[in-house]
Amino acid sequence: MAETGKGVTAGKLAINVQKRLTRAQEKVLQKLGKADETRDAAFEEMVANFNKQMNEGTKLHKDLKAYLTAVKTMHDASRRLQDCLAEMYEPEWFGKEEMDALAEEMIEKEMDNNLEDTDTLWMDYHQNMMDKPLSTMDAYLTQFPDIKARIAKRDRKMVDFDSARHHFASLQKGKKKDEAKIAKPAALLEMAAPSWAQGLISAHQVAQTNLSYNQAEEDLGRAQKIYEELNVELQDELPVLWDNRVGIYVNTFQSLAGHQEKFHKEMSKLSQNLNDIMTKLEEQRELKKGAAAKTEDGARSDEVNHCESAGSPPKAAATSGSEGDVPPGFLYKVKAVHDYAATDNDELELKTGDVVLALAFDTPDEQDDGWLLGVKESHWLQNKDISAKGVFPENFTQKV
Repeated sequence: MAETGKGVTAGKLAINVQKRLTRAQEKVLQKLGKADETRDAAFEEMVANFNKQMNEGTKLHKDLKAYLTAVKTMHDASRRLQDCLAEMYEPEWFGKEEMDALAEEMIEKEMDNNLEDTDTLWMDYHQNMMDKPLSTMDAYLTQFPDIKARIAKRDRKMVDFDSARHHFASLQKGKKKDEAKIAKPAALLEMAAPSWAQGLISAHQVAQTNLSYNQAEEDLGRAQKIYEELNVELQDELPVLWDNRVGIYVNTFQSLAGHQEKFHKEMSKLSQNLNDIMTKLEEQRELKKGAAAKTEDGARSDEVNHCESAGSPPKAAATSGSEGDVPPGFLYKVKAVHDYAATDNDELELKTGDVVLALAFDTPDEQDDGWLLGVKESHWLQNKDISAKGVFPENFTQKV
């Protein structure tokens, strides 16, 4: 049983070697111009388009994977940056146990949520790109290896067909010569052989010639059938595959652009949120600096008054209006750091750089948190009246 198996394997190997030798011989004869070659210009154009399409698809797939690798790298870099920010933000910087502790905790919570949302957005973006554009290209490229293998097989079968065609044609041309060669030895044999054997010898030689001819004709028919079947299949499939490339590219880049648009839109919102949080922290810091400065100035003023109480009587306060350079109720000067458009008649419109003389409210109950009362210094210096006074947001200014 083992010997039979070896014999079959050896027989197949011998057949494959013979086929390769025959093909190699046929190609050499075709290159030397001693044998014509079957050519199909339309099919060759299809193959050229196929190779172009396969190379472009492979390059697009490679670049898309490189893009996703870059997205993953950006995600990791963004995560490390956000982690660094979270570690750097320490609530004790701003005095957690003081009156602004609640606001700080809210800011902390907002920042934590913002960082978590950013990380989730990156992961969703990467996963969506993996699920749609990349998977589409993966499925698209799986068609090419099989078709490429069948094109190569079609080329081999075309060489086999050409070889069988040339062999059959050579037998047709040499048939008359072979009959003449058969007839001459037959005449010689007739002289030596008995009369009853002469007809048998001639019939045997003619049968041998016809057997080779018939075998060559069968080989030609079989090679032609295999070649034409492959050729027809590929001629139907290649144009369809070539036309499909447009739809694949449209779907891939539309999906890519859609995910990019959604990602950057959401990321823009999160970036704005983070910017707002940082702005709140800065405003909180400025408010605390102002509160600390007021406390320090008050303590210093009390100390001075205490020291001078035993001496001369106190001087008239600047807020009494006895001096002409400041209006009655003057507290301190502030400078606008942002433009503010008044939305009510009792509000003061500000332009960046305006200097405002802050005034005391007639009734403390009238003052809202975060709002000041004042008149522009330029108006006071020109008109010496406070008829143009109005309220304005304190966080749009800073003390000078």
